[in-house]
Amino acid sequence: MITALDPDLLARVLARALRRGGDFADVFYEYRLVQAFRLEDGQIRSASSTIVRGTGIRVVEGERSGFAHSDDIEEDALLRAADAASLIVRDGRRRDAVVALASVQAPLLYEEHADDPADSARYVDLLARADVAARGSDPRVASVNAFVTDELQYVQIADSDGRVVTDRRPLVALGVQVVAKDGTRRETGYAADGGRTSIAIYDGRTPESIALESARIATTKLAAADAPAGEMPVVIGPGGGGVLLHEAVGHGLEADFNRKGTSLYSGRIGERVASELVTVIDDGALEGERGTVAVDDEGTPGSRKVLVENGILRGYMHDRLNARLMGVASTGSGRRESFRVLPQPRMCNTFMLGGSATPEEIVGSIDRGLYAASFSGGQVEISKGDFVFMIAEGYLIEGGKITAPVSGATLIGNGPDALTKVTMVGGDARLANRSYTCGKGGQRVPVGVGIPTVKLASCTVGGNARG
Repeated sequence: MITALDPDLLARVLARALRRGGDFADVFYEYRLVQAFRLEDGQIRSASSTIVRGTGIRVVEGERSGFAHSDDIEEDALLRAADAASLIVRDGRRRDAVVALASVQAPLLYEEHADDPADSARYVDLLARADVAARGSDPRVASVNAFVTDELQYVQIADSDGRVVTDRRPLVALGVQVVAKDGTRRETGYAADGGRTSIAIYDGRTPESIALESARIATTKLAAADAPAGEMPVVIGPGGGGVLLHEAVGHGLEADFNRKGTSLYSGRIGERVASELVTVIDDGALEGERGTVAVDDEGTPGSRKVLVENGILRGYMHDRLNARLMGVASTGSGRRESFRVLPQPRMCNTFMLGGSATPEEIVGSIDRGLYAASFSGGQVEISKGDFVFMIAEGYLIEGGKITAPVSGATLIGNGPDALTKVTMVGGDARLANRSYTCGKGGQRVPVGVGIPTVKLASCTVGGNARG
């Protein structure tokens, strides 16, 4: 298991990459071991152990990036990849580049994880316990599917500024999907937990507790009526409701969209973009959280970024390329799925800070509306902020109380417009602690989301019943 390359080799590769010129170059080496087990209807249907290993080499000139990657980590292969990446430089003049590297220590932000994976029986036992708990919770539980993944990723980043940094990143997740059936009606529930830690986390956050939550959602939905349709007050639940914030607002604050002018937030630093009750943070330095990066995939330490402060837009999330072109510093937001692709500005753990109201006060302020406990997905148009989100678990609010569950509900609106309609914010802010993975540009990376209980004075609800 080679978890790092020789610094002298990295220096030679960087020098080779810069021999035609360029603004800067970097080398990203990755070694990743992933254990994955999946249970379907009481049986282990798949079990795998996967190793990912290779190197990506980038040369940047202006707005353009030359990139090549290699699964072969021998010097000749890496020098050939460096030659290929260097072709992005147009002047073609050969020069002798010299790079001296100095080691930089990454912060310690992750829970302890053993170098070697646990015995397979440990993973199987976790899934079996989840299956038994879900099935025993209610006779209407018709099927249970569950998965557990245990990952340990080593990365090493060297750049032409003379830095070389290594990071050892654990990541675990356990998720349970339950299908409940009553007559011809079928409903699905899902719950998950995990983070940058080891499977020892499930000694406390047990598979039984995750399975029971999934079963509760599925069986509750069996009694759900059609969701109302129309404009009405909406309450977003804490934790998982942060998906709405992540998708409808977060992507629009990534630097590449703003540098290119394709985000509706472009050029609006210092302007009011939300209610004064809204403060949005993206934090890559939260210990143990799923989206945490001690250093990002360009070697910059993860950091706490205030994106929106009391409704005022304060900043964007930057990778190194976009930060340089916009005349600012990287925020540690350069992330990539693997060594085979270029980094992009991405979210880490994105959440809204809490306020002073209680959840009971927020719900109690509404005569008739909708409570959205969690979301199952949606679509957002970055240039306009328009969104459509499917509500995974939703309830009517009647007479200031959460009452009947509803099905088929969607939220339809505009991200910035919705933020201006925030009229109450709860003091119960928390991250969701689920297995969220964010997609962008064909790449997927682990992220965290969070939000307190939030009241939107009005939002368009799509449903099959009249509101």
